[in-house]
Order: sequence, then structure tokens, then C-alpha cells
Amino acid sequence: MTPEKLRAFCLSFNAAVEDFPFNPETSVFKVLGKMFALTNLGARPLTVNLKCDPEDAVRLREEHEGLIIPGYHMNKRHWNTVTVDGQLPDRLVKELIEDSYDLVAAGLPRAERLRLDRA
Repeated sequence: MTPEKLRAFCLSFNAAVEDFPFNPETSVFKVLGKMFALTNLGARPLTVNLKCDPEDAVRLREEHEGLIIPGYHMNKRHWNTVTVDGQLPDRLVKELIEDSYDLVAAGLPRAERLRLDRA
């Protein structure tokens, strides 16, 4: 997956926006103010931090050793760093991004979740 495709996919979700709260190089993708993906689109290898169910996080790290690792500078229980350099299928990367978005959206207050459903 290219950096452009990663960015476009992250922005394809309802109410998703790109923000740069840390520095101009670090893209933070948010849904209604809550982060679901963090990446430096210019980095090589390209990686993205994604929220993950804790049990799935451990399983994914075991199944894709070295390509999915505990989240860099994140809560290691809930976040993974995923290497997006072509070694993992794009389909899997997209599923992980979507799962991250869904987990974050599910944690939003009810009124905000309802706003998402209407978007």
C-alpha cells in the first residue's frame, strides 16, 4: 500500500479527518476528535499505529512477527504498529485500519455515534 492509498483509505470513513498535532510530518487520523491511526507518510518503511482489541493484538503480533509489533510510543495493550511495505496483504492492512476506526467510534458518546450513522 502506498502512502497516498493509506491516507485516502483513512480519510474514506465517516467524519474522518487528518490532523498534525505533533509535527508537520506525523499524520493523525481522527474520528470526531479521537485518534484511530497515526503515521509518518514519508517514512520508510511506512508504518501506521492502529488501535486493536488486546487479544487480537497479541495474536496478530504472533502471526506476523516483525511486521506487526506493539504500538510504538503507544499503550502496548491497545495499539499495534503495522509495517505497510507490501509484505502484508493490502486487504489485511485495510481490515486493521477499519477495525481501529470501528473500535474508536464505538467508544464515542452515544450522541456522537448517532451523528456518525447519519453521515
